[in-house]
Amino acid sequence: MKKKLINKFSITTLIIVIFLPFSIRAYTGEVIKSFKTPGSFPTGLTFDGKYLWLADKKTDKIYCINPKNGNIIRDIQAPAYWPMGLAWDGEALWNADVKGGIPLSENYDGKIYRINPEDGTILRTIKSPSSTPRGLTWDGKYLWCVDNDSDEIIQFSPDDGTTIKSFKSPARDPRGLTFDGKYLWVSDRSYDEIYMVDPETGNVLIVCEAPGPFTRGLTYDGENLWAVDYQNDEIYKLKIRDGEKYKRSNEKKSKVTFYHQITNFGPGDVISADVYFAIPSDRPNQTITGVIDFSPEPANFLMDKWGQETAHFYYQNIKQGEIKNSEMKLTVNTYDVRYFIYPEKAGSMNEIPTEIKTKYLENNEKYQYDHHVIQNAIKEAVGDEKNPYWIARNIYNYLMKNMYYEMQGGWNTAPTVLARGNGSCSEYAFIYIAMCRAAGLPARYVGSVVIRGDDACMDDVFHRWVEIYLPGYGWIPVDPSGGDSSSPRHQANYFGHLANRYLITTESGGGSETMSWTYNSNEFWTTDPKTNIIVDHFAEWEPVE
Repeated sequence: MKKKLINKFSITTLIIVIFLPFSIRAYTGEVIKSFKTPGSFPTGLTFDGKYLWLADKKTDKIYCINPKNGNIIRDIQAPAYWPMGLAWDGEALWNADVKGGIPLSENYDGKIYRINPEDGTILRTIKSPSSTPRGLTWDGKYLWCVDNDSDEIIQFSPDDGTTIKSFKSPARDPRGLTFDGKYLWVSDRSYDEIYMVDPETGNVLIVCEAPGPFTRGLTYDGENLWAVDYQNDEIYKLKIRDGEKYKRSNEKKSKVTFYHQITNFGPGDVISADVYFAIPSDRPNQTITGVIDFSPEPANFLMDKWGQETAHFYYQNIKQGEIKNSEMKLTVNTYDVRYFIYPEKAGSMNEIPTEIKTKYLENNEKYQYDHHVIQNAIKEAVGDEKNPYWIARNIYNYLMKNMYYEMQGGWNTAPTVLARGNGSCSEYAFIYIAMCRAAGLPARYVGSVVIRGDDACMDDVFHRWVEIYLPGYGWIPVDPSGGDSSSPRHQANYFGHLANRYLITTESGGGSETMSWTYNSNEFWTTDPKTNIIVDHFAEWEPVE
């Protein structure tokens, strides 16, 4: 039987494309314009309120550039021989140099120079807080640098280079750095990405694509980011805070077949068996194309209390040795989806709609969020925080510190798993939902089948994660087990981001009358005494050209 689904997401997207202005369809990191660099070894970049300044380590010069057209206003000599990051303190330039003023190979002894922008006169020299400073920026009181050797972001005194504080860089090869008045932005060469970083905690809040393959210097002009790419020899103007909530990319077209098999090993009969398939629908990360095909024909289609549609197969009198197969076939376009969440735009807890609170703050036997283990964890993780983004992120960070991934079998309750300190993806999800709901933040889970490596593959493991409701953004994916890593970039990649390898089948608050606490498929049966049943289910992925 074939079931046609209404493509709600595609219709909504079409309406947005037709009626909203182009600027709203932009996204963080989108290139507005670009122009060539004056030299072929561009490094540091800064903005003085009117002009861009660019360092070049081959010419040993610092160029003053008109941001409107890329024309060179003038240039000054670099203070040493390997100029890197640039910063502007309101009156003068600062330049980080990795060679310590000596043009000697492998002499990494970083120094920081304050320079007169008119003639290049060195006004002050301090020792860098690290040996190989790359990016440099000014926050109004202190300097910051990134060091790609130690993989650190360091705040330090402009008087003598004393470190004020430091934390781990987002990824393993940081190069550019700037401050926008609230957040740090860091470019990384290894992932070709740019990160928005909270300067208080070091948390990566936003990840966006870098404009080129070797982005070095970054600066902020009060509205937009600027980036210089060492390989392309281009200076780029980039959009941020443009109102776009997420970006879809890397479309992948696949045919997916989900198989479910009941085998009766006897000796008794299976009197009846009810099999339920969660039916996938269009979402930001996926578009179902055409129709969904079922075999055999389902007895009926049902909707559970969470709004999850299911196909119901019904079997009777399954004899010893008999096998009952159920299948669902579909084609789907999956996408990488990355949300651009600025915490200050996440709204307030009071803005969460009443109907969403009523539905997704429910307590039950899996979550038990009134249990003392959950309540104590909430006090430690959230404290007096009121911003819904930071409530969600603090709980996420709490699980990183207090849990580790391990499949032990079964799906235990949230307080049991948290007290134990380890769990599967489902158990991580139960804890995260319980803690979010205990803090007043609506949360639910989604379940999926997954591309495992090659595009043509079989999945019998599957995956489940969480969605939280942020009033300024809607439902946001959060994968607390996937993000359990020491890497700030990796942690951020599982908060507001999905890769194009997932087909989400199930959306639930838990305890569905059809799906119970499972996802993808579920089954109930009645049997004669001493009847042994084996259930198997898996998904097959095939690429579509």
